[in-house]
This record gives sequence, structure tokens and C-alpha cells, in this order.
Amino acid sequence: MTTSTNLKPVLDFLTELQQHNNKPWFEENRAAYEKAKAQFEAFVGQLIERFSAFEDLSGVSARDCVMRIYRDIRFSKDKSPYRTNMSASIAPGGRKSSSLGYYIHVTPHDETLLAGGLYMPAPEQLARFRGAIDREASRFKGILNGKDFQRYFGTIGGERLKTAPQGYSRDHAELELLRLKQIVAIHRWSDAAVLSPRFTSQVVAAARVLKPFLDYLNGILS
Repeated sequence: MTTSTNLKPVLDFLTELQQHNNKPWFEENRAAYEKAKAQFEAFVGQLIERFSAFEDLSGVSARDCVMRIYRDIRFSKDKSPYRTNMSASIAPGGRKSSSLGYYIHVTPHDETLLAGGLYMPAPEQLARFRGAIDREASRFKGILNGKDFQRYFGTIGGERLKTAPQGYSRDHAELELLRLKQIVAIHRWSDAAVLSPRFTSQVVAAARVLKPFLDYLNGILS
């Protein structure tokens, strides 16, 4: 069994960054940032290697998947310059892939997570999802109701319409699914779990369970 990369430098750096989210502090602590970044990239590299047993990730490197820590603050009221997490989107082609991938997000205070799905779907993507559910929902519901999916992800999260979407009846048999504006599955870990030598294996196990959910969504969007 592969021992997980030590992510303590990541949690330690991000904990401090949450308290000092400004450029002078960041520059003074750049060495700690570089160490944390290297550890996180090594961890993502482990995941890519292990995910390759069930996903085609040939040619994909950690750097293709890891997201920048610098925030785009041009149109944001929050002018904090840095993300207070380290994250990656693991998919064929990396973070810029047109396919939905596995989003891993390491954050202190028990907020680390693995997620996947349609977080900010385009209108066309949402229309395709609703059309597929309207035609035949049993396959998707079978994924959601699976024992392992329920164990890891429970009920899918996301915003919902207050009523039926335009073009669908309020008494539609699948109204609860049709009301979804986001279709997202999330599994969270505590800081203690993140620091466990088994953490990589735990993420891989959750990703295997997430795969049919992503395959379904990728299939209807392709």
C-alpha cells in the first residue's frame, strides 16, 4: 500500500495564510509556500498514478492539474490575493479539460474534500441534464442510491429552483432532480485524516465511487 505524501506542510502553511492573506507576509514566507506546493504536487502525482487504474490519464502531470494559488480579484469584492486552499482538477488533459474531473481541495480545519459534477453549469449543460432526466432517470438514480455512493457522498448538494424549471410540469415524477441548478457530489475529510499515511488510498477509494457519477454526466454532455 502506498504511503500518502506528508501534507502537514500544506496544512501548516494554509493555516497561517488564512490569518495573513497579504502579499508582504506571503513573500516573507515564500520558502514555506514552495515547500507546501512541492508536497501538494507530489500528492497529486500519487493520485494521478493511482487514478490511472480506472481513468485514462496518460501524459497528464501534477502541474497540468494543480490550480494557481493566486486569486483573480479584478471583479471580486474580496481583495484577498491568495486562495486559502491548494486544489487540483484531475482529468484527461488536466485542469483545462473539457471533461468533468475529480476536484481535490486541501484546506485546514477539516474542510478538505473530493468533489465532482456540475458546479457552475452553462445553460446548455443544465438543459442536457434535465433532458436526460426527463427521458429516463433510473440510471442516474441508481448511481445516487448505490450503497457506496451513499456512504461516501450521501445526497448530492447544490442550489435548487423553488419550483419546476421552465418547460416542465410541477407534478413531474422527477421534479426534485429537475429543480437542481448544481449537480455536485462531495466527500470531506478531517485534518487528522489528511495527515494519515492512508489518505491517498482513501481519496482513491472515494474517486472510484465517484467515477460512475462523472461518467454519466460526461456521457450526457458529450
